[in-house]
Amino acid sequence: MNTIKTLCFVIAALSSYAALVYRLFQIRRSRRETAYRTLVITLALQSLTFTMGAVAMGSDRFLGVGNLAILVMHLSAVAFCVSAQIILLRWATDAEEAERKARYWLITGIGLTVLLTALFLVADGPGRPASDFNTGSGQPAVLTYLLVFMVSQAVPCVTILRQCGRYARMASKTSLRQALRLLSVAAVILFLYCAARVVNVLTAACGIDIGAWTLAASVFSALGIVTLSLSLTISSWGASVTKLLEWARGYRSYRALYPLWRDLYESSPDIVLEPPGAGASVSDLDYRLHRRVIEIRDGWRELRPYIDRTAGGGDGAGPGDSEETRQAFAEAAQIRQALHAKRTGTVPADNADTGDFEDRDTGNFTAEVVWLTKVASAYRRLGKAR
Repeated sequence: MNTIKTLCFVIAALSSYAALVYRLFQIRRSRRETAYRTLVITLALQSLTFTMGAVAMGSDRFLGVGNLAILVMHLSAVAFCVSAQIILLRWATDAEEAERKARYWLITGIGLTVLLTALFLVADGPGRPASDFNTGSGQPAVLTYLLVFMVSQAVPCVTILRQCGRYARMASKTSLRQALRLLSVAAVILFLYCAARVVNVLTAACGIDIGAWTLAASVFSALGIVTLSLSLTISSWGASVTKLLEWARGYRSYRALYPLWRDLYESSPDIVLEPPGAGASVSDLDYRLHRRVIEIRDGWRELRPYIDRTAGGGDGAGPGDSEETRQAFAEAAQIRQALHAKRTGTVPADNADTGDFEDRDTGNFTAEVVWLTKVASAYRRLGKAR
């Protein structure tokens, strides 16, 4: 169990430091922005929380004071939650309202800092075993300290969750919407951490052993911090990742269309604007994908006189396949039959000299790529079955 708890702690710590370092690389161009400075402070406090946690795990004393690392860890966690709430305000509200509400959260944070410090001293924190601050050990003063701390963590989670949904709908920037939605997910996970930690403390105080379920708090903490770190940095890398994913989808489609395009090209070489491989590079994928779709369409039109609409199709589809999949197999079978008919010079009596791919919306390029990819996949499967 200790190994899993340590692993969860390390994961949370690494994600915090990674997010902080990533943001610090942007300091030259963003240091004058208030939102950026607040974000860096938040990530620094998040990292400080886990730094103090590591110190507390290694020694009972910090700067010669017993359990001081635990107190500093909890106080930095409170400051971190307050700072995260202020970030949300700066992201989603106008400057005047953000300033007014930020003052409220700062006053609340200062009040909690004073209260937790007082409770720590009342509970004789410096003179207690460090394990008491993990379970409470049934001591009323320590229990009160831990429960106040957990409430100080849970309340910002609730407020952030309530606000993120509304602000995400109002946000005009895609990156901001993504950040707010991811922040709401982090708030849910961290609230579950708070709930699990409260259960751990109360069950220990009542003498109830819940066994391995005590690990739930560590797991929720690690997942929540990782998600939070992503939400606080996604605005700067989210667009690049989205473009990369779009490129990867386009490349998969480009490759999937190749067998169908190749056979149509061999049947009608004039459909190709440029010789295959001429000046090709991954940087012009969008152009190449457009050309491939257009050339497949042109090649299909060249086959109209050889397509026998009376021929059966769709037999390659499975019994559980959708109607669209069956239609894709029918189109693929007709193309394969038409290519064979053209090679042999056989013109069907009932051919398809007009028309298109079963009333597909060719004005929507994305839908066109998806549909042709289905047809190409069915075409490839039919070729393997021969």
